[in-house]
Amino acid sequence: MHTVKEAARITGLTEHAVRFYTDKGLVPSVQRNGNNIRLFNEESINWLHGVRCLKQSGMPIEVIKTYVDLCLEGDSTIPQRSALIMEHKEAALIKLEEAKRHVAHLEQKTALYQDILAHRSPDTTNPGNWAEIQHMHADVFYSASARKG
Repeated sequence: MHTVKEAARITGLTEHAVRFYTDKGLVPSVQRNGNNIRLFNEESINWLHGVRCLKQSGMPIEVIKTYVDLCLEGDSTIPQRSALIMEHKEAALIKLEEAKRHVAHLEQKTALYQDILAHRSPDTTNPGNWAEIQHMHADVFYSASARKG
């Protein structure tokens, strides 16, 4: 049997994470001694490894709990577990595309700042300057007062 500290060392989790996952019901085989101290056997360690793997994929705790509950029901839930993983993958792909759009936007902003720093372009990044330069970038000004300026 392992203590929280030992379980953390074995799994690479923090002690706080081990306690948190246990309290959330993600380690069904955890035991407690007479002093209510958590004790982890090899099965508990395996659950912690599994939870860590799912958490590293970005899976929310609530979904991990659903996955754990399905595992506890047995092999008959393999189709549901597979569907859960596929749904999580699709959500991750959507987030990836969003992150790619963010990076592309930041690359444009970085190039703009390089032009500003090299004095090839006025500072169009400061809303305080927009009234003076709106004729240069009319397409990016959305407020009615800026357009009237």
